[in-house]
Amino acid sequence: MDSMIENAGAAPVPGRKKRSDGLLRKMAKRYDLYLMLLPPLAFYLIFHYGPLYGLQIAFKNFNPAKGIIGSPWEGFGHFERFFNSYYFWRLLWNTVSINLFSLLIAFPVPILLALLVNEIKSRAYSKWLQNITYIPHFISVVVIVGILNVFLSPKTGPVNQLIEAFGGTPINFLQEAAWFKPIFIGSNIWQSMGWQSIIYIAALSGVNPQLYEAAKMDGASRLRRIWHVSLPGIMPVIVILLILDIGHFMNIGFEKILLMQNNLNLESSDVISTFVYTTGILKGEYSYTAAIGLFNSVINLMLLLLVNRFARKTSETSLW
Repeated sequence: MDSMIENAGAAPVPGRKKRSDGLLRKMAKRYDLYLMLLPPLAFYLIFHYGPLYGLQIAFKNFNPAKGIIGSPWEGFGHFERFFNSYYFWRLLWNTVSINLFSLLIAFPVPILLALLVNEIKSRAYSKWLQNITYIPHFISVVVIVGILNVFLSPKTGPVNQLIEAFGGTPINFLQEAAWFKPIFIGSNIWQSMGWQSIIYIAALSGVNPQLYEAAKMDGASRLRRIWHVSLPGIMPVIVILLILDIGHFMNIGFEKILLMQNNLNLESSDVISTFVYTTGILKGEYSYTAAIGLFNSVINLMLLLLVNRFARKTSETSLW
């Protein structure tokens, strides 16, 4: 009796086998499409998932001569050192404040630009506006910082010359900590708003034109049509992009900050990513900065999970 039960439990499920055979046949039929997935799959495996093995150095006193396995364990000592350091709150506040202000100020700008482009009736002017706003995206970060240095120069910059023309005193914008965040966020908006608006413009093109006609026949003004037709039409795209932005909330492209950073504005410009670079790469404290980077990534993951869950409960749009 027991042997019969074991044989019955080991019997394959016919439906499951048929499904797997059907999937294999479909993959074999369109093998060329699946082969195209190999390069991006290899990229993510090698450069994103492979390095996860090295995260253990955050809990070790890493010695390059001994390697990852041979280095002694430290436990949570590097995390405690970072949390108890005098610069912890400064790094955390600068990172959070720059990203928070960018989210509140910069995130809506591409949406407004897409709505503006969508409402322009002249196709030629619409294309001109799109091209003008796209161009800054293709300018190198080094060139952008060079432009800021030229335009905001206290002696020869046109901004300070305009201030002097109105009787004001020249301001050394890039040397004052109070001006760092507005300049950084404002230049990011100018550089990226056109490129980021592309996906919203594409989403607006998919809104049913009959909805605009019906709203117009009901006497809705242009602003009412934007509010009740355009925005609801692209709201799923807005929610998805908002979740993705919050998913890397603690990450700031340190290249631009590093180029704009100096000893005078360090109070406002020193963020976690630049600290990891200067301390980990330049000073060789690999384990310490690996712990800081892991802390940063954990916060991003928690924010992503919380925001995605909130979006799933309040709307029908979420990443999963």
